Amino acid sequence: MTTFVDRVELNVAAGNGGHGCASVHREKFKPLGGPDGGNGGRGGDVILVVDQDITTLLEYHHHPHRKATSGQPGAGDNREGKNGKDLILPVPDGTVVLDKNGEVLADLVGQGTQFVAGQGGRGGLGNAALASARRKAPGFALLGEPGESRDIVLELKTVADVALVGYPSAGKSSLISVLSAAKPKIADYPFTTLVPNLGVVTAGATVYTIADVPGLIPGASQGKGLGLEFLRHVERCEVLVHVLDTATLESHRDPASDLDVIEAELAQYGGLGDRPRVVVLNKVDIPDGKDLADMIRPDLEARGYRVFEVSAVARQGLKELSYALADIVATARAAKPVQEATRIVIRPKAVDDAGFTVTKDADGIFRVRGEKPERWVHQTDFNNDEAVGYLADRLNRLGVEDALLKAGARSMDGVAIGSDEDAVVFDWEPSMSAGAEMLGRRGEDHRFEAPRPSAQRRRDRDAERDEAQGEYDGFSPF
Repeated sequence: MTTFVDRVELNVAAGNGGHGCASVHREKFKPLGGPDGGNGGRGGDVILVVDQDITTLLEYHHHPHRKATSGQPGAGDNREGKNGKDLILPVPDGTVVLDKNGEVLADLVGQGTQFVAGQGGRGGLGNAALASARRKAPGFALLGEPGESRDIVLELKTVADVALVGYPSAGKSSLISVLSAAKPKIADYPFTTLVPNLGVVTAGATVYTIADVPGLIPGASQGKGLGLEFLRHVERCEVLVHVLDTATLESHRDPASDLDVIEAELAQYGGLGDRPRVVVLNKVDIPDGKDLADMIRPDLEARGYRVFEVSAVARQGLKELSYALADIVATARAAKPVQEATRIVIRPKAVDDAGFTVTKDADGIFRVRGEKPERWVHQTDFNNDEAVGYLADRLNRLGVEDALLKAGARSMDGVAIGSDEDAVVFDWEPSMSAGAEMLGRRGEDHRFEAPRPSAQRRRDRDAERDEAQGEYDGFSPF
C-alpha cells in the first residue's frame, strides 16, 4: 500500500459569496420605512500552509477535491450574512505549487508559510447598500461572487542538507541507517528504495539532515526509471554525496564509471553544478572492495573529490564522514544571507486604468474582458429589470459603451462579457445616458419594459381623462 506520495493534482474551490437581500423595512404606521436588506457574507479561501509534521502528500492523493464553505445570504433588518470558513490545507515543507500549465505559483519553504490557492467570492450588496439619492429604494440586490476554482499541482522537493546519490544497491539506505536513527527498508535487489528517506545526524555542535535519494540509472535525467521523480529531491540539498559500490557483482561496472554516469545525469538535469561533492567508497569490509578502493582512490582525489572509505555493515569510517559533512553544511549555512521577515508589497492599480479590454474575435463577437465588468455580470440577477438597468449604468460609467463604439460595434452586434466558459452574450443596443432617474415601480426599468395590457389600459384611461378635461376647459355657456 502506498504510504508516500510526492506529487498530486489537486482541485481547489473557494467558497461562493452570499447573495445580498432586497428588503424594505415595515412597521406599524410606517409601511415603507426604507431599504434594509443586508449584504451577503464572503466565501472562504483555500489556503496551503507548511506544516513540518506533514511529510507526504498522501492525503491529497486519496482526496483530490477540496472546497471551502460559502458565505451566507444577507437578511432584512440590515443583517449581514455570515462569512464562509477558510479551508486550511497543511502541506510538507518544500512543496512547490504549479498550475496546470507547469508554471510555478509558489515555493513553500519554512514552517507556517502560506499560499492562497483559491480566493473566496465577495458577498453581494443588499439594497440598503445600493440606495442612493436617485435610487432611494432599490428593488434588487447583488448576487454573491463565485469563488475561485482551479486545478493545481503539488510537488514535494525534499528539504535536506545532504543528499546520498548513486546506483541502486550501492548502500545508501544502509549508510543512512547507521549515520542517523532512520530505519529504511534494506535489501540487495535493485530499486529497493522507491521513496526518499530522511534522517537527522548530530556531529559535534552541528545537527543536519541527510536524505537517501532513490537509486539513479543512465537516462534518469530524461525520466528513465522514474529518474525525474528522484532527481527532484536533490535540488534543495547543500552537499551531494556519491555513494559508490566497491563490491558490485556486475562485471561492466566500476566506481569510476558509476561516478561519471551519475555526474552526467546531474549535469543533464541542471542547477546542481555549484554544490560541493563528496565521494564515499562503500563496502570496504569486503576484501575485494578494499582492494578496489585503494586502487581508485588516488584517481578520484586527483579529480578534486574528497574521498572516504566506509563500511555501513562494519561501521568503519562513519565518524570521519559525519564530521566532514557537518563542516561543509556549517560553512554553507554561514554563507547564506540572514533571512529577513517577509515584506508585504502593495501594488495599487493605476487610478486611470479602466481595467477592461474590448476585442473582436473571428466570429464577429465583441468580447469584453476585465475584472470589474466580469464581476458585475456575475453579481447581476438577470430576472430583475432594475438590476439589469443598474448593470447597464455601471458599464456605461466605466466606459464600456464608448469602448465598444470605438471598436466598431453597431446596434444589435453580439457582445460577450467574460471568458469562453462563463461569458454572458447579448445583442448590444446603445443605451441612453439616462439611468436611475428612468426607473418606474420597484424591480422595473422602462428601458427593458415590454408592453403589458394593464399598462396599456392605464395609459388609455389617462389619455381619455386628459381629453375630457380639455373639452371641459374649452366649454363656454356664452
